[in-house]
Amino acid sequence: MAFDIELIRKVYGQLSGKVNAARTLLGRPLTFAEKVLYAHSFETPTMAYARGKDYVNFSPDRVAMQDATAQMALLQFSTCGRSQVAVPSTVHCDHLIQAKTGAVADLATAVDVNKEVYDFLASISNKYGIGFWRAGAGIIHQVVLENYAFPGGMMIGTDSHTPNAGGLGMIAIGVGGADAVDVMAGLAWELKMPKLIGVKLTGKMSGWTSAKDIILKVAGILTVKGGTGAIVEYFGDGAESLSCTGKATICNMGAEIGATCSMFAYDEKMADYLRGTSRADVAELANGVSSDLRSDKDVYDNPAAYYDQLIEINLDELEPYVNGPFTPDLATPISQMAAAVKEHGWPDQVEVALIGSCTNSSYEDISRSAFIAKNAMDKGLVAKSEFTITPGSELVRFTIERDGFLDTFGKMGGVVLANACGPCIGQWARHVSDPAKKNTIVTSFNRNFAKRNDGLSSTHAFVASPEIVTAFAIAGSLSFNPLTDKLKNESGQEVMLDEPQGHEMPPLGFDVEDAGYVAPAEDGSGVQVAVSPTSDRLQLLAPFPAWNGADMTGLKLLIKAFGKCTTDHISMAGPWLKYRGHLDNISNNMLIGAVNAFNMDTNKVKNQFTGEYGEVPMVQRAYKAAGAGSIVVGDENYGEGSSREHAAMEPRHLGVNVILVKSFARIHETNLKKQGMLAITFADKADYDKIQEDDSIDILGLTTFTPGEQLTVALNHKDGSSEMIKVNHTYNQQQIEWFIAGGALNVIRSEFAARN
Repeated sequence: MAFDIELIRKVYGQLSGKVNAARTLLGRPLTFAEKVLYAHSFETPTMAYARGKDYVNFSPDRVAMQDATAQMALLQFSTCGRSQVAVPSTVHCDHLIQAKTGAVADLATAVDVNKEVYDFLASISNKYGIGFWRAGAGIIHQVVLENYAFPGGMMIGTDSHTPNAGGLGMIAIGVGGADAVDVMAGLAWELKMPKLIGVKLTGKMSGWTSAKDIILKVAGILTVKGGTGAIVEYFGDGAESLSCTGKATICNMGAEIGATCSMFAYDEKMADYLRGTSRADVAELANGVSSDLRSDKDVYDNPAAYYDQLIEINLDELEPYVNGPFTPDLATPISQMAAAVKEHGWPDQVEVALIGSCTNSSYEDISRSAFIAKNAMDKGLVAKSEFTITPGSELVRFTIERDGFLDTFGKMGGVVLANACGPCIGQWARHVSDPAKKNTIVTSFNRNFAKRNDGLSSTHAFVASPEIVTAFAIAGSLSFNPLTDKLKNESGQEVMLDEPQGHEMPPLGFDVEDAGYVAPAEDGSGVQVAVSPTSDRLQLLAPFPAWNGADMTGLKLLIKAFGKCTTDHISMAGPWLKYRGHLDNISNNMLIGAVNAFNMDTNKVKNQFTGEYGEVPMVQRAYKAAGAGSIVVGDENYGEGSSREHAAMEPRHLGVNVILVKSFARIHETNLKKQGMLAITFADKADYDKIQEDDSIDILGLTTFTPGEQLTVALNHKDGSSEMIKVNHTYNQQQIEWFIAGGALNVIRSEFAARN
């Protein structure tokens, strides 16, 4: 039986009425996304919400948190005054396990090294009624798909790949920890009504093509920011032919196009997956409201009339893609890859091939990869690259071990890593002799920004399907095309790999001995959550100060970031993950990966007090100690990537007042607002070039801060001249209240105090 079955019954019991009311309100047929959105409005809708314009209060059904972000989220939640979470919530220990030698040893090391953090998360979960998944249980998104996701539901998660649950027909959105606190506290969760992008899939895949190739192609079409502010809804005969976990892969990697989330309508493939993961009761309930778990007929008949943008992909013609390096939207069809390698001078030798992660670790993915591995060995081939396998959950790991797949990978020389994020998020102690040497790795992960996987700027990381990655491991060459190319085996014969075959679901069913779940106490009032005052891993939070009511003047320019500045650049992962519960310590990585536009170096900025250059966090600490405000200037899509709120909390903690950029990634902009920061954009993007290294900057108009009205920025240059520029913002009245109070958490805390 499913977790939270009574909650699901309640959602489905009210769904048809809410959908009919929304259809009447809008006076037209509805897309599936619209049905779920309107059905989860915090208040009864009285108007048709304008996409991309109106802010809407929503009421998600559940919250999921991974261990790296849960620390800060729960530290914040513990200060808001509630005795228990208001909605079902879970914590998943998946980010703090470093991949080094193999699953068993790496997990044991992680449990020892992270004991303090795991004990904290277990105890605080126990206290507040939160389900806890131990280290080794699996990656948050895979565990959610296997246990909690349900068609037509809405959830938020403190990880940018939360949309993975869209593979089971759920609106699942990655958020910062402060948003999670709102929902766990029983408050409304605010989101600008998303635009809708429709992707119509026709035909059916075959051979080497997989679901991964659909999202790799879509990423090439939309780019890393093309989905910003939108829900991507997949439909058509081609969508119905995809496995549930294949759908999840597509939705997971929708984060790489900036989408709010992605989703598929409920179908028989989802019902099969629900039944196969011991949730036949959910499938039965969903079948009872199936017409409300998909778009209305006229939407499918006339999609261009209902979506803000429409993309059509014929799966009969789709070929495998390889995306990268350094960005997930540089999409190259496998047939053109060899030419691209030569044209761009990418290192052709594949040094490491890695499959698994939250994006591609399903039974189907592993079975197809294992088929290729066995087929290669049967034909006398051996792997020429290092090869690693990351199962997504203990349920999958136990089952694929039972069915012999791990043994197959072992014979090929593969190393099985822990059921955790590992190399996908930089938790990888890679063995490399020359860190400066340009090299190529290929993964079935989702992100491939510079330094993302191994911390090395010299690494060219490419993303492909598990099948293609396995083929690259065998060939050892990025130019290899398994659809057309032959390989020479140990006997000197030329052979070709057979097309991959696999199973969507295990023929013998899933099996597991200990999934790793720990239920919370019925009454957690007596549970003690201890945080040592001398800990360097955990630190209790103090409220951020409220705005002083005046314009900001004399702000020092901390850094003018050049080009791509993701949350990895602002707050790196990898070894810094251990400080995710200690705001002051992790703030020592603030913006150390950002490129300074004035010298094109990283972590080297001018201290305006001394004229000397220093590390970004140290210069900012000097400004804070002197009581001087400061500003960060950035480029396009600032804050792209992970949902990590540390990228917003660190500047706030160290005294940065303003982030001024050409454009923001959605989650990061919201995170900044939640922490009481001023997040503004150039009205004229060319004004970015007017910012000089020694500028003193004023923000004017804050005393009449109003939704929709521009602010003025004064650039006071070193030579005594000044320039006035206009800047935009997207704050609504509630968000302005967050700014005035010094952060959303301050507002929540005062509201609960007033009630009690």
